[in-house]
Amino acid sequence: MKIAGLAAGLGLLFGSLTARAAELAVGDVAPDFSLTGSDGQVHRLSAYLGKQAVVLAWFPKAFTGGCTRECKSLRESGGLIREFDVAYFAASTDTAAKNREFAVSLGVDFPILADPETHAAEPYGVLMPVIGLAKRWTFYIGKDGKILAIDKDVKVETAGGDVATKLASLGIAKKTP
Repeated sequence: MKIAGLAAGLGLLFGSLTARAAELAVGDVAPDFSLTGSDGQVHRLSAYLGKQAVVLAWFPKAFTGGCTRECKSLRESGGLIREFDVAYFAASTDTAAKNREFAVSLGVDFPILADPETHAAEPYGVLMPVIGLAKRWTFYIGKDGKILAIDKDVKVETAGGDVATKLASLGIAKKTP
């Protein structure tokens, strides 16, 4: 009986955390994160506040077809994205070592963040239950730390160009020469 009660209590606790994460919406303060990137650096959202925007592109799994195409698209559109005063990242629940290998294999010029313990994926509401992978969602976070937009319908082939288009539509300033 005690085990059943504990299980029920944990279910309510985790259920409420999931519900809270699922409610993350435009205008909410983005959850801070501290994740190791494929560049070996630890990246914290709070360190990038003040930039016009931070782009956080979650993907399910390194070395899979869709995720490879998405990250290649981000790489190929890097010049367009870097015209804006932004920091941008891809992120997954893979390990730092796997993301580093993935980044090198694709020759990406942006960090791929690792969240194997799902400390960021859960509060962002991207964690898929049971399988522990992230949903393919992209978050646009303003310089004040608030969510400007959430793309829950990412097209892997055009992801990079779509990010640049979204930044322009949000009125994000371009870097001054």
